[in-house]
Amino acid sequence: MEERQELVFYDRYEGGLKSEAIYGEGPLRWAYATWLGRVCLEGVIKRPWFSALYGRWADCGCSKKEIAAFIERFELDPDEFADSVESLATFNEFFSRKLKPEARPVSSGNNDISFPADGRHLLIPDLSQSGPIFAKGRTFDLKALLGDSDLAKKFARGTALISRLCPTDYHRYHFPLDGVPGEPRLINGLLYSVNPIALERRLAYLWENKRQVTEISDSSVGGYLFLEIGATNVGSIVNTSTPKQPVFRGTEKGTFRFGGSMVITIFPAGKFQPDEDLAEQSAVGVELYARMGDRAGIAICS
Repeated sequence: MEERQELVFYDRYEGGLKSEAIYGEGPLRWAYATWLGRVCLEGVIKRPWFSALYGRWADCGCSKKEIAAFIERFELDPDEFADSVESLATFNEFFSRKLKPEARPVSSGNNDISFPADGRHLLIPDLSQSGPIFAKGRTFDLKALLGDSDLAKKFARGTALISRLCPTDYHRYHFPLDGVPGEPRLINGLLYSVNPIALERRLAYLWENKRQVTEISDSSVGGYLFLEIGATNVGSIVNTSTPKQPVFRGTEKGTFRFGGSMVITIFPAGKFQPDEDLAEQSAVGVELYARMGDRAGIAICS
């Protein structure tokens, strides 16, 4: 096995670098960093049926006993939960839990763009340029990611905000701007991990995984895109918003079932001015931890 490298991110609230506590770190490193693990990855782990089996366990009443230990290990705050821990019947109910509105206040500035989810965030200022995207000198294959050549041309020089949700995070995601969402378009695929341990080896996992693309119109930046990326043990992307109905900044869009996953928000070129900490950390390839609803930057209005 290759030498273990610690994952670090920048915590906006504590103002410094922190080590990431990775749920299932041992199996994850085995699958992506050993030859036998990679054989199992390609033959079994990436397959949707593998994640479906894990999902059945997470939906079973027998999984409830894992909730208390998970909360203690990762120091979650049950006072934030909308429902009591005792009322959660399965691990998936706990995983996709709602929070009290006051636990995630939404930035209220007129031109604010808020983070769409709790997680570790990485900014790509110009999708046509290479950068430190989980490893040095990476570029996005936007056509493959979006599954639409016309849409890829439209956003070719756009700005992307990658929001990576760990299993320990709040797993509902929200619109970062007002607008009118279209019908989500599902692109079926495999279910690789989206942890940096995997992505530093192969960024293409993002456009090989199951994903969903939604176009949002009538926002302060014009049209923008919202993508949900499935991952290992996250076969379910559940929409809770209604297409073609106006939404506001902070409106819930949907939730993932068990596992860590990712949302990617893509803005038109020149329409997103990031906050200083997000820009600085992303420039050196370090993810910024911030919570849903906090300000990510401001919209450059026409």
